[in-house]
Amino acid sequence: MEFRHLRYFLVLAEELHFGRAAQRLAITQPPLSLNIQQLEASVGAQLFTRSSKAVQLTAAGRAFVPQARGLLDQAQQAARHARDVSQGLAGSLQVGFAGTMLYRGLPQLLKRFQARHPKLRLTLRELSSSDQLIELAQERLDLGFVHTTRVPPGLSQILVARQPFVACLPAGHPLARRRTLSLHQLQGEPFAVVSRAVSADYHERILALCTEAGFAPEIRSELRHWLSVVSLVSQGLGVALVPAALRQSALPGAAFVPLDAATGVYETYCLWKTARDHAAMGAFLDAVRSAAKRLQSPHAD
Repeated sequence: MEFRHLRYFLVLAEELHFGRAAQRLAITQPPLSLNIQQLEASVGAQLFTRSSKAVQLTAAGRAFVPQARGLLDQAQQAARHARDVSQGLAGSLQVGFAGTMLYRGLPQLLKRFQARHPKLRLTLRELSSSDQLIELAQERLDLGFVHTTRVPPGLSQILVARQPFVACLPAGHPLARRRTLSLHQLQGEPFAVVSRAVSADYHERILALCTEAGFAPEIRSELRHWLSVVSLVSQGLGVALVPAALRQSALPGAAFVPLDAATGVYETYCLWKTARDHAAMGAFLDAVRSAAKRLQSPHAD
């Protein structure tokens, strides 16, 4: 049974006349008759009665009409979906992200992208940068937003955003109301940091910044998420250096004070497997590049 057989059957079922049906199908009557015979042989039942005066559907033919129509509709839907996927208009993407991206443009990027690509399904997974690298290598993620400069071979990247570190202090801390402060003023304070296992780059970056300021930080807490670092500081259990975007977390009890000297930047990259063949990824990467231009502009937060 072929889809051509179903289409011919449905036209003949509507016309009940071989001449008119053949005309609609832009074929001659002999091919139409042959295709109907082939369909009946495939189904194993007579679908039409034929006489010199009329063509009528049999009981089996009447029962077959809705089934044939449903099969053709499904085939057409499947073809449309396949075309949309091949053109990047439909399908799904698995997107990983580090938590700070929630305060650095990711929600806005996703809203704009979904409005323009309603047939594309995005699945989000919050993961550490190191976990995202593993998932990307295993192709369990299509793209990831990470905070690491240690990009393995085989991955492509877009620099999405860069931002300074700021001091995060308990709201009641003596330095919390300063307009700026020097990093060496935090010497002797208990530090909260992101665990080395979660983000080795930035764990080491913070240690290096403190060393450059003339002291070794007294690390009391190592956590898996930046937001956990801010939450702990808000409870008066330490101080921290955090990406500036976390000011938007607005956690009660936490104060954010800019540093008075350049301390390097916290960079966000979008990574994907270079050899990954996924049409929808091209559309998403275009959206990422547009977002990156906005986030790296001089007026971006």
